[in-house]
Amino acid sequence: MPRIWLSLGSNIDREANICGALQALDRHFGPLVISRVFESEAVGFEGDPFYNLVVGLESESSIDDLMGVFRGIESDFGRVRGDDKFAARTLDIDLLTYGDQVLADGGMELPRDEILKYAFVLQPLSEVAGDERHPVEEKTYAELWQAFDASGQKLWPVEFEYK
Repeated sequence: MPRIWLSLGSNIDREANICGALQALDRHFGPLVISRVFESEAVGFEGDPFYNLVVGLESESSIDDLMGVFRGIESDFGRVRGDDKFAARTLDIDLLTYGDQVLADGGMELPRDEILKYAFVLQPLSEVAGDERHPVEEKTYAELWQAFDASGQKLWPVEFEYK
């Protein structure tokens, strides 16, 4: 069964939306691997800070089926999809990896390029999957984090209790 890594983020009613998303994912997929929660400044727009984390799960569902579940959860928490990629949001669930699959098909890219671009994705991923290898870069996530220049991206862990 492939290991699947997700990035979760919210900057609207952050704690409630992240907790609700974790509960929904747990109901759908069973036990989760959950990173620490980090707070970061909004990237690409002026807005309230985000809570971000990485979640791991195992599933034999197809990518399309998984994306349907993730979009449904986002919608349940008030996510409205628009043209603006950089905007405030109640909940964002991004599929980062699906096992070691490499895919570039229309709007779907695996592994997701945000892994290598954003500290709020790579740092929590390196914490929970540090020994796993990026399927394209062929370096571990811990190695990628060690080499990452996060000087322009402010990020800090926050106390967070998943209920």
